[in-house]
Amino acid sequence: GNKLAGLYDAGDWLVRFDTIGPALEAGLPATVVVDRPVIQQIMIKHGIPEGTVRISSRIETFEDLGDGQGVCATLKDGTKAYGDVLVGADGVWSQIRKVLHNLGDGAGGFAASGAAGGALDDAEARKLARDTIKIASKADRRYSGFTCYAALASHRASNIEDVSYQILLGEKKYFVSTDGGGERQQWFALIREPAGGVDLEPTAEDPHPKLTRLRNEFACTGKGDADGNVWDAFGLELINASSEEDIKRRDLYDGAPLLATLDTQRLLSPWAKGPVALCGDAAHPMMPNLGQGGCQSTEDAYRLGEELKTITHTKDIPASLGNYSRVRVIRTAIVQGFAQLGSDLLVDFDLMMTIPLLGPFFLTMTQLSMPWILRFLYTPEF
Repeated sequence: GNKLAGLYDAGDWLVRFDTIGPALEAGLPATVVVDRPVIQQIMIKHGIPEGTVRISSRIETFEDLGDGQGVCATLKDGTKAYGDVLVGADGVWSQIRKVLHNLGDGAGGFAASGAAGGALDDAEARKLARDTIKIASKADRRYSGFTCYAALASHRASNIEDVSYQILLGEKKYFVSTDGGGERQQWFALIREPAGGVDLEPTAEDPHPKLTRLRNEFACTGKGDADGNVWDAFGLELINASSEEDIKRRDLYDGAPLLATLDTQRLLSPWAKGPVALCGDAAHPMMPNLGQGGCQSTEDAYRLGEELKTITHTKDIPASLGNYSRVRVIRTAIVQGFAQLGSDLLVDFDLMMTIPLLGPFFLTMTQLSMPWILRFLYTPEF
């Protein structure tokens, strides 16, 4: 709807931007929030035959059978599955991408992705935080410089009638909140620190170590946080409305959709080869600032469907997947660039504001560019 969205600091709006105007100009309705699990259940129940989805084993490798004969995927449990097309939508650490691009051992293997950390428990998250550093170096993924705490709080926000999206800015960190629908708030706390950090395990003295840290990082009273910054109280409103168990943490990694390679095939078709293609985070992981990870993945799926429905013979599949890759790679590279640049600029906001002319210039350019960025995101040509 037509609520406020923008950047907020020290009790005042720095930048506000209209989110509904560009949508209406593009002929789109106002935003409707639908949970991903709900969408998944709708698709499973009504979009595909019963028994199609199997979640008991992951794909380890695959073989292009050649000459339009399709592809054979080998699962971790030894099962072999055959199909005309294999789409690797298995996350930022995609095993399909590892095999497709010959990245070598250690470049993939687990499919946990997303800023909120998926369904990982804290023990598994601690292990993955350390393992991920090794995997990222082999998988050609970039550590963003941020660790992210996130939760979906069952809470009616105090500003819910007026604000749909808000970023609280501070030194070396920032806090993002958005209306999750149904009197819920999705929030992300992004803190700049080295990769591989983990939270303390709960103890009798401190049974809620994640909450304890976040309350200190976004303190809104007294001397504020460790750098002496007093935060707006809205951040703690949402943090305190979340349980320790609901708060997930993970380091954020992204990676360029446009590959740094001299391989002609990969330059002409960055995400596809033969009957195999990548989509979603496997192809273009990005920072969560613009909320475009899932959106761009959905666009990928639409374009894949549009390309594949023109196929009259399986020998045409490689050309179709190659075209999908070329159509999508430029748009996703632009969106990913916006998200990455926005994250880096936001966390350095306080520093920029101390430099004459630079701070006001940043705010002015943000105000002027956001309508254009939103129009680009709402453009249905993908």
